[in-house]
Amino acid sequence: MSNAVLVIDDEDAIRLLVRRALDRDGHEVLEAGNANEGLSLAKARMPAVVLLDLGLPDRDGLELVQPLVTGGAAVIVVTARDATAEKVAALDLGADDYVTKPFDTDELLARVRSALRRHRPGGGHAPAIDGLLIDEQAHRVTIDGNEVHLTPKEFALLALLARHPGRVVTHATLLRELWGPAHIDDIEYLRVAVRALRLKIETNPSAPTRLRNEPGVGYRFG
Repeated sequence: MSNAVLVIDDEDAIRLLVRRALDRDGHEVLEAGNANEGLSLAKARMPAVVLLDLGLPDRDGLELVQPLVTGGAAVIVVTARDATAEKVAALDLGADDYVTKPFDTDELLARVRSALRRHRPGGGHAPAIDGLLIDEQAHRVTIDGNEVHLTPKEFALLALLARHPGRVVTHATLLRELWGPAHIDDIEYLRVAVRALRLKIETNPSAPTRLRNEPGVGYRFG
């Protein structure tokens, strides 16, 4: 596994824009203009992060998410498709993140750096943010050293999100993991649990910083 970033996009102007931004940020950059070329390059060079467009000329980009993730890469979808169903599909297939075109290059670089931290050995799985610490073995949560008392379901929800810091976990995934497949459509279960959890871990629950919402898609820790 290299630290290279592979950009799979059929638009020359987009690849040039992204390459220049990544170059300035010190990343090794690989480029592919279609799905087959991207898969071949990913297999040969094993990049750490792939920036993947969905509107590719030879295959739908969604078809690439699983093989790229299985190959060890963190996949950030970068596409003009902004439908919630597309975001949910990409994230459920294993994508780390989803960025809609047009995008801010500084934000894209921040997401790349975050993905690299998460996928670097030992680099992204410490469940801590803003003084909040999670000890899964002891089933204990503290904020600035003060213990926070959570229900078993609240703890399970927080721990699950904290295992993927900075990454959106979809509603369907959370409901399936915490309530079972029979409750995959019971979104109100999740909303109630999130609301209760925010009251306990957020300084200002109406403007959360630890447990963030991705409208219509899911939640992310941090």
